[in-house]
Amino acid sequence: MRIIFMGTPDFAVPALRALVDAGHEIACVYTQPPRPAGRGKKLMPSAVQKAAEALGLDVRSPKSLKSDEARAAFAALNADVCVVAAYGLILPQVVLDAPKHGCLNIHASILPRWRGAAPIHRAIMAGDAGTGVTIMQMEAGLDTGPMLATIRTPIEDKTTGELTEELAELGAGLMVQVLRELDKHVPVAQDDDEATHAPKIDKAEARIDWSRNAEDLVRHVHGLAPFPGAWFEHDGQRVKILRAELAEGSGAAGEVLDDDCTIACGSGALRPTRLQRAGKPAMDLADFLRGNAITTGTQLT
Repeated sequence: MRIIFMGTPDFAVPALRALVDAGHEIACVYTQPPRPAGRGKKLMPSAVQKAAEALGLDVRSPKSLKSDEARAAFAALNADVCVVAAYGLILPQVVLDAPKHGCLNIHASILPRWRGAAPIHRAIMAGDAGTGVTIMQMEAGLDTGPMLATIRTPIEDKTTGELTEELAELGAGLMVQVLRELDKHVPVAQDDDEATHAPKIDKAEARIDWSRNAEDLVRHVHGLAPFPGAWFEHDGQRVKILRAELAEGSGAAGEVLDDDCTIACGSGALRPTRLQRAGKPAMDLADFLRGNAITTGTQLT
């Protein structure tokens, strides 16, 4: 098939590569414009742009698709279908309608649960037992379109980073399968009454509230790892917890209970197993404590 691909972050890269490997013709790749990054604020291309250029594909990065010129350029590609994976821009109806088979989205949840920008984070933070990927026919609403296929996976103790990598690969394979047998996949309408929303993660959510129970906080830590990272303050600096486990113990919320950095929560306790001080590399707990002692009795905030 002749395909327009639209995506921006690492999550979208496996799908792009899978479509190329499956023999599809990629008419063009759309991605968001380069963004300033790092201390020097140098403009950096998206993960999809770098992958597309390495594959020798034509890349476009318009700031929006609202202009008549941008819409006409999209339509002129005469695509059979547009595949979208975490592109990050709203697609106008005229764009959705331009390809012969419309626009198909790789969404990282089992719809209608977790419509929105942060489905992986929200699924982990909510304590869902599992999640997956939905291939959806896009329409004007936010992740409201009819579903063509789904694939599921357990969450277990995975972090958002780990689960994102897994779902990216599952979604890539599922999209290739759907396109191979597109006529056999009958669209199924979503039940709006069962929908939940996955809003973008607010930085204010990242600060750890030790008054919450330990199970919630472990999920909170894993849901925000590696970015933005759940954090607490120690010696005037932020420390991110990137992985944690439940532990035995009780005390005042935020109190360090022993030399293994067991921390009391509102109910129960947790132990960080991977941490990161601001500006430093992430470390396993033992390595972190060798250079950053957190003594028993310390009250964390």
